Amino acid sequence: MQQKAVLSLELVNQILDAAQQEAEANGWLVTIAITDDGGHPLALRRMDGCAPMAAYVAPEKARSAALGRRESQAFEDMINGGRTAFLSVPMLQGLMTGGVPILHDGQVIAAVGVSGVQPEQDAQIAKAGIAAMAG
Repeated sequence: MQQKAVLSLELVNQILDAAQQEAEANGWLVTIAITDDGGHPLALRRMDGCAPMAAYVAPEKARSAALGRRESQAFEDMINGGRTAFLSVPMLQGLMTGGVPILHDGQVIAAVGVSGVQPEQDAQIAKAGIAAMAG
C-alpha cells in the first residue's frame, strides 16, 4: 500500500498568509487558491479590491498545476509556441502562468494558483507562499 503526504489546514493557512504578505509587500491585489493533488479546492483568499474574475482564474491555475504536475507556465508556453491543440485538453482551463505545484519527496501533493497581476508576479506570489512551508 502506498502512502502520500497531504497539506494540513495549518499549512494551507501558512501558505495563504505568506503569499498574501508577498502580494501586499509589492502593492498587488490578487486571489490565491490552493488545491490538493487532484485539483480539488482547499482554500481561496481574494484580497480586498482584487477583480472578481481572479476568483475564478486562480483556482483553475492551481488545478492545472496539480493535475499537470508542473507549473502552469509550461502549458502557456506550449500553447504560445504553436501547440494550440492543447487547448482541447479536458479539465484544464487555467493554462496561464501563475499555477505552481507543491512537491514533497518528489511528489506533487498540492498546488497554488494566483491571479490578479502580471503572470510572472502571480507565479512569484505562489512561490513565496510555498517557500513558507520550508521555514
